[in-house]
Amino acid sequence: MNAILKTGWAAVKQRTRAGPALRKVSRSQTVYTGEPAHTRAAESFEFEMSAQATAGEMTSWQQWVQRPQRLWIRRAFFQIHLWAGIGVGIYVVAISISGSALVFRHELTRSFSRKVVVLADSGRRMSVEELTEHAQRAYPTYEVDNVREAETPDGPDYVVLERAHKRIERLFDPYTGADLGNAHSAVERTLTWLADLHDNLLGGRTGRYVNGIGSCLVTLLSLTGAILWWPGIKNWRRSTTVSWKAHFPRLNWDLHSAMGFWCWLFVMMWGISGIYFCFPALFGPSVHLFAGLFLSWIAQLHFGRFNALTESLWTLFGLVPGISAVTGALMWWNRVLRKKFRRPYRQAEGASAANSENSLLTIRD
Repeated sequence: MNAILKTGWAAVKQRTRAGPALRKVSRSQTVYTGEPAHTRAAESFEFEMSAQATAGEMTSWQQWVQRPQRLWIRRAFFQIHLWAGIGVGIYVVAISISGSALVFRHELTRSFSRKVVVLADSGRRMSVEELTEHAQRAYPTYEVDNVREAETPDGPDYVVLERAHKRIERLFDPYTGADLGNAHSAVERTLTWLADLHDNLLGGRTGRYVNGIGSCLVTLLSLTGAILWWPGIKNWRRSTTVSWKAHFPRLNWDLHSAMGFWCWLFVMMWGISGIYFCFPALFGPSVHLFAGLFLSWIAQLHFGRFNALTESLWTLFGLVPGISAVTGALMWWNRVLRKKFRRPYRQAEGASAANSENSLLTIRD
């Protein structure tokens, strides 16, 4: 018996390589399981050797603790996790990058805001009506919506102009009526665009609704990911670390698994808070009773705006959902899509080789 086990285990070692594995179901069907090949092969060998002896002895809980990959419920959660991740992958990357960029929004706005000074002794300060006429002449296709006078003598006046659905904000010299340029710097305009992307997906109220659905799916991914992460009592420590010297498929798998473990609470918190920002009515009247306080607290928690250290950590961890989406897509590509794309090419290659051989035979005849 020992000799048989040693021979079988040697065969397993020879046919395994690092990376997510495929489980053969029949001659025409292959199921993507997600686990590294050496883990799948080792478990398959152990299972085949002991299946008959333990089939009727292990309860569902014991299977979950020792060999969760064999449970049908886990395979069902895997399919949910896989297709939800495929559906919102690009969305997660966009929200992840924009969210990390916006953590220091207040500090960046203060540092890069325009500080324009005008000469207060250049004449009489214009009235609001006179400045409105100057702004209207400078932008004849727009209508002046609002004029805000400066609080100091050497400050420019702030003018808002609108046309259809377009809105521009300009600074004007209150003494000469000269246009001093955009009221916001390029950095401020970039941050405003990123905030609109992060909050509304650049789509107004409809974008906010779609963003709420995306937050629900991120929460679902976090919950199913927590279930799928558990590899069994013997291997759980390995799933918390990254083997940096491993081949790329194994490294990619380790990154996906380890980041999911260490950053799970962050991703879960971002998903739930995103749902609240988009669908506050779902949280009931008890939350709305303290709506102002709760909204302020959850906004601080969402962006980590407690101190410089938490903001730095939130900026770094904010990239984790995007990286997880990329590593998950790479696993799917390496183990499923690439083989599907290669199959027609190989068949065409084989047909071409067969035709060439037939042509040579015809020439010889």
